Amino acid sequence: MRFFDTHTHLDFLSQALNCPIGELTKNAQQQGIERLLIVAISAKNFEKVTACAKQFPLQLRYGLGLHPLYIEQHQERDLAILEQLLAQQDPLCTAVAEIGLERAVESLRCNEMWKKQCMFLERQLLLAKRYDLPINLHSRQSHDQLFPFLKKAQLARTGVVHGFAGSYEQAKRFVDLGYKIGVGGTITYQRANKTRETIRKLPLDALLLETDCPDMPVFGFQGQPNRPEYMKVTFQTLCELRTETAEQVAKTIWHTSEQLFWSSL
Repeated sequence: MRFFDTHTHLDFLSQALNCPIGELTKNAQQQGIERLLIVAISAKNFEKVTACAKQFPLQLRYGLGLHPLYIEQHQERDLAILEQLLAQQDPLCTAVAEIGLERAVESLRCNEMWKKQCMFLERQLLLAKRYDLPINLHSRQSHDQLFPFLKKAQLARTGVVHGFAGSYEQAKRFVDLGYKIGVGGTITYQRANKTRETIRKLPLDALLLETDCPDMPVFGFQGQPNRPEYMKVTFQTLCELRTETAEQVAKTIWHTSEQLFWSSL
């Protein structure tokens, strides 16, 4: 079975483990994680993310974007830098990522920061539309606020709501709009009943697998940096929740992931 980790921060994992990117991708491949998408969080790591993918083009693709968690440090010029890079249409750049909305951090919900979050999201959705790229979305305690932005944007290539933790009704609204739902380590925790039930009920072709490494650890590996190979634990849990065979689950999700994030053309 073949797997595609559709949301990683390999540059930060490499730093956390003091381990070269090449070794990380090799370890992932040994567990069947053949492809990985590495996403940016700010203009400061655009160059590093790009370099990682260019070093290992058979395994990696990358996305460039301005993460809402760091909205305080983002500047207007960062949007200009982002557009300049997207305009180059590098075939290895297959997403505008990581973008979205953040409401779990109180300081980022104040009027000034919330307006800035919304403005940056809107501008990046326009860039995704202009350069015909899918998006990889951060949405924490903000599913209901995010949906209207996506509905208004009407992206042809849509994308994924990554690391989804929410209700079935919220997920279905995204899916009905053409978006995929990112399945991560959350479902490996028995207490995550709402998210587990949501993932069990959604159409299989609406799901993607991801790690968000080095974040979002799977059960049993708390306190450790998450790694792409731990995605197999999430996959095993997913298979327990679903009625399809493991082979069917793997094949469908591989196809969906590859179709969305492997080629920018």
